[in-house]
Amino acid sequence: MQDNHPQRETPAGKSMGKGMLIVAWVIALGLLTTFFAGWEGRQYNPNTNIQGQVQSNVREVVLESNRQHHYVATGLINGEEVVFLLDTGASDVVVPAQLAGKLGLKRGNAGYAQTANGIVQVFRTQLDTLDLGVIHLKDVRASINPGMSGNEVLLGMSALRHVEFTQRGTRLTLRQYGP
Repeated sequence: MQDNHPQRETPAGKSMGKGMLIVAWVIALGLLTTFFAGWEGRQYNPNTNIQGQVQSNVREVVLESNRQHHYVATGLINGEEVVFLLDTGASDVVVPAQLAGKLGLKRGNAGYAQTANGIVQVFRTQLDTLDLGVIHLKDVRASINPGMSGNEVLLGMSALRHVEFTQRGTRLTLRQYGP
């Protein structure tokens, strides 16, 4: 049987052009994904690089609220970077158990806490240091919550009672007085 339709060969340049076009699209999609992931992250946490100022004996940090009107900020616990969600309704700084393990926090006595999800068992712990920009706190009481998921730390009143805070519009100003 004779083939009346001889196969046409694609010129090498044409197939290479298609390959380059595919590579260009993959790179463009990767760059767009990276850009929008960063943008989305900044929308959730607009305070990733907190600046602050120190004047005399006053340390001041200004936080911007996110789109959900929450104050989320990057800070440090015992020198390790964490993401804080300010929660004036929380008595303590509350750390998810998974993150507490990574931070090397020791579980102390068990207790119970009233949360939005009901009563949960928590474990007492102590933070050697807690830093939020230029604000530095030492020996902060905290709780480890095994029922809490994620890596977000609730910045509760055991830390916030050491600072003065004022809200105006979408900004929250935190001031720490003293040396």
